[in-house]
Amino acid sequence: MNLKVLAARVALVFSFGLMAAAPAAAQFWQCAPYAREISGIDIRGNANTWWGQAAGRYERGNEPRVGAVLAFKATARMRVGHVAMVSRVVSDREVLLTHANWSRPGRVEANVRAIDVSPNNDWSMVKVWYAPQGGLGTSNYPTSGFIYGDDAPAASHPAIDTDTRSTTALANATIAAAAKAPVTGGISLEQ
Repeated sequence: MNLKVLAARVALVFSFGLMAAAPAAAQFWQCAPYAREISGIDIRGNANTWWGQAAGRYERGNEPRVGAVLAFKATARMRVGHVAMVSRVVSDREVLLTHANWSRPGRVEANVRAIDVSPNNDWSMVKVWYAPQGGLGTSNYPTSGFIYGDDAPAASHPAIDTDTRSTTALANATIAAAAKAPVTGGISLEQ
């Protein structure tokens, strides 16, 4: 066997190894890329920059709407902020969120409860479902507000498989399930 054939075989085996490893890597989500993927809001960078980046590009406000992204401010415990998509509006003070990397590193949670605890009822401070506690967490988190997309959630973004479903299908299924889901807790999409 000559050197070129050997090199080609090694490269082929190596590429198969990379393809086999890719699905495992695709299962770890940061909040910003996941929120961008399922909401259709095309903002990049750390979550704490989304509110500022949205100015002039997307409508922003303090009223929850399905498909909007709730932008969390940076805190000492959450240095780069957080973003989560609204999958259901339960009331003027309660929503269900779909987001990644909250209760468990890199994992997606669908339809988790979040409540407005701000003194002015303006969604500037929230409590969010935290799976290890099995309920709303004990911390209050400051938010900037909601970023509203132009399209329906996940309208035109390429699919990225998280298991056997694409994130577009996952977002659509999440929104459909949220309409029927109980408002206590959430659904973990861990593999």
